[in-house]
Amino acid sequence: MVNASLIISFYNNVEYLKLIVAGLERQSFRDFEIIIADDGSNQESVDKVEQLSLKLSFPFKHVWQEDKRFRKNKILNKAVQAASSDYLIFIDGDCVPHSLFIKEHYEHKQQGTCYTGRRVNLSPKITSLLSEENIRNGYLENRTFALVIDGLFGKSYDVEKGFYTNNRIIRNILNRKKRGILGCNFSLYKSDLLKINGFDERYESPSVGEDSDIQYRLELIGIKINSLKYMAVQYHLYHKRQHHPKENLELFDQVKNSAVSFTPFGIIREK
Repeated sequence: MVNASLIISFYNNVEYLKLIVAGLERQSFRDFEIIIADDGSNQESVDKVEQLSLKLSFPFKHVWQEDKRFRKNKILNKAVQAASSDYLIFIDGDCVPHSLFIKEHYEHKQQGTCYTGRRVNLSPKITSLLSEENIRNGYLENRTFALVIDGLFGKSYDVEKGFYTNNRIIRNILNRKKRGILGCNFSLYKSDLLKINGFDERYESPSVGEDSDIQYRLELIGIKINSLKYMAVQYHLYHKRQHHPKENLELFDQVKNSAVSFTPFGIIREK
């Protein structure tokens, strides 16, 4: 059995997945499996993912469901059930991890605590410069100055969230402020997630359902949310931004009004 399960939410963008895999191949912590949580990619993409998996040096699982529009939370629940490890790390299929990303999540793991990192949002220009080869060679981690310049004069933003430090004093100072779960960068024990019955599958649009809702229900049962800012760093590849749909916000208001941690619309369904 592996020590950690990395769950990657995915839909059709194999080229971005290749860049993520390149980032995973340079991880300092190696004892993990990759689970692709595939929300209905077409057959061509599925075939390419399977071909990509043959090159991996890590255990690999591809969990797929039929494409019925956006059902990320449903496929995440299936991936959770497929996980071999008792420790889960979640990322999105457009986020390249820093080489110490999994190490930081795993070494901080603690029952009753969920850890969340942050991400740099890369511009179209920086994203276009990336390749599997240069990521494997540390291109992003070695281009801090270029990222800062692009943050100041280009279209990258949140560049400061890409700074990594291993100084404990600095880490403690910078992480005093409470931060919310980022759906593309968080980790926790599987048993803690199962206590709230996983992700609420009623959310069928991006945002809120895979982070704010999870955080709210975890906190209802006393799970702490701790920040790994400047530790669990990732680089978000450019794409057009998605907005918080009204129906997600309305559903989240219902969840908060009910104040019930265990969703009946999660992994376990009443017959």
